[in-house]
Amino acid sequence: MACGSTYLWAGEATWFCCGNAWGSCGSENTGACGTCQSSKNMAAWPNLSSACWNITRPDLCGENMPRRACGSVMNIRHQCSGATVCVTLADCGPRTQSFCGEAACCSGTCRTNRVVDLTPAAYSAIGSLSSGLLPVYIYE
Repeated sequence: MACGSTYLWAGEATWFCCGNAWGSCGSENTGACGTCQSSKNMAAWPNLSSACWNITRPDLCGENMPRRACGSVMNIRHQCSGATVCVTLADCGPRTQSFCGEAACCSGTCRTNRVVDLTPAAYSAIGSLSSGLLPVYIYE
C-alpha cells in the first residue's frame, strides 16, 4: 500500500519511542499493534480503536478524526518545509486531550492539538528531534 495525496487531517506531530533500542530511545514495548519500531517510519494515531479513542480523546479538543487501523499508511508533510514521510500506523496516541490548544507555528500559520506521534526515524525525516513539535498536514 502506497502513501496517497488525499488530505485527511492537520495538527501537531510529536515523536515517541517504541520497540528495540535505537538512537536516543531505550528498549520499549512494540505498541498497540505489536509492530512498532523506533528505527522505522511508523506512527501512532488517536483513533486506532475504540479503546485507543477512550484514552486519547481528541474529541475533547475538537478533533473528530476518522478511525484508521493498524497497518494503515499515511503521508505526513511538514507545514513549514514541505518535507514528507510515509508512515505505517503501529500504535495508539498521542494523548490529544492532555494538550488541547497547544500550537506549533511557522510563517504566522499555526496547527493546534497533537494529532499524530511519529517514531524518531519518521520524525527526523521531516524535522529535528530537538524541535519536539511540528505543524503537519496528513494525507492518505
